[in-house]
Amino acid sequence: MRTLIALTLAAAAALSGCAASTPPAPSTVPQLTVQVLETLPHDPSAFTQGLEFSGPTLYEGTGLVGRSSLRAGAPGQPPATRVDLPSPLFGEGITVTGPTVWQLTWQNGVAIERDARTLAELRRVSYDGEGWGLCHADGRLVMSDGSDRLTFRDPSTFEVTGQVTVHHGAQTFAQLNELECAGGAVYANVWQTDRILRIDPATGEVTGQITASGLLTAAQAASADVLNGIAAIPGTDEFLLTGKLWPLMFRVKFVPTA
Repeated sequence: MRTLIALTLAAAAALSGCAASTPPAPSTVPQLTVQVLETLPHDPSAFTQGLEFSGPTLYEGTGLVGRSSLRAGAPGQPPATRVDLPSPLFGEGITVTGPTVWQLTWQNGVAIERDARTLAELRRVSYDGEGWGLCHADGRLVMSDGSDRLTFRDPSTFEVTGQVTVHHGAQTFAQLNELECAGGAVYANVWQTDRILRIDPATGEVTGQITASGLLTAAQAASADVLNGIAAIPGTDEFLLTGKLWPLMFRVKFVPTA
């Protein structure tokens, strides 16, 4: 979950080294696009790393050293609750598991469990490798680390319980970024692209590709970074989409490409 914008933070200078060639799009899976239903304001200083609803409350995790946070509140409104991560922690993906929230860090090897109401830190657990995206379904956490793998973890202990490789036929897909578990699928932003993959978590098979290009105007995109942030809206077939340093969020439906 890296940035290509030149930021005056020491952490940002190291990000470009994590880039890899963007994998080609799967060509024989269902192709979808976004139908914009509503546009909402978004904090343009938020380096969005995780986005998820729990009931009517929207949780957002942000990154960068010295600017990482976890926020909760109504979508399109200033957060009602916010906590900041101390340096050198670089916040990454989040997921809400009932009364608690898990928040990843990028290269710090630490996941933070928080109280979902107050966002107060409850404990920290260690893990190997990088932390990128996080969601949960069917009693397990689903985590990405920038590779072509989704790792399953126990939501109580954070211990690894399984893993799948994301693929379509013989082709694999890396740079899986922010995750959303919804409707029996895992949706993954692909870093440095405007694409979201829909993945069957049982097999790792890519079952759909959503292209979300053109959401920002050229002027808005000039000061923004990549698409990153997808939250299923409870009780609907709609999603909120946003990105790192984006001034807007978009309430959308995924519809077949014409």
